Amino acid sequence: MKITELLLAELEREAVGIRKTLERVPEGKNDWKPHEKSMPLGYLATIVATIPAWLDMVVNIEELDINPPGGSKFRPKEWKTRRDLLEQFEASLKKGREVLMATTDDHLLNTKWRMLAAGKLMSEQPRYVAIRDGVLNHMAHHRGQLTVYLRMNDEKVPAIYGPSADEGKV
Repeated sequence: MKITELLLAELEREAVGIRKTLERVPEGKNDWKPHEKSMPLGYLATIVATIPAWLDMVVNIEELDINPPGGSKFRPKEWKTRRDLLEQFEASLKKGREVLMATTDDHLLNTKWRMLAAGKLMSEQPRYVAIRDGVLNHMAHHRGQLTVYLRMNDEKVPAIYGPSADEGKV
């Protein structure tokens, strides 16, 4: 089996849990944070919804500076309704699928991707590792964080890898 097929299958498995989580994000609480140092719920939900599209960046550009001179130009699209949020996710998932289907194992194995912060090298790794660490694992991490936000807002937490206290089944 090809690496691209394995990554695509993992993306599809994770998409199920992401969709179930995003379907429960409360509307009208985008500015809510559990702590002053935490990111707002709306921003976190946007990250979870748009991470699959990060595959395009890891596969198709050489490097990303997460703190470039003059600051980041990236501004996430704001959402007002769950429907808006889920539409962002479905578009992001579509983009991620397309990128994985269009690349090759040779490209993922034999070319490096670099992450910088203010010009300083933070990591350099084969693209398939960057996809696993910086996209897929990162996606699961932030989804887990978002489920804690759900719990703290008295929303039902979906079953993802196993039962949840709210659903009791997968």
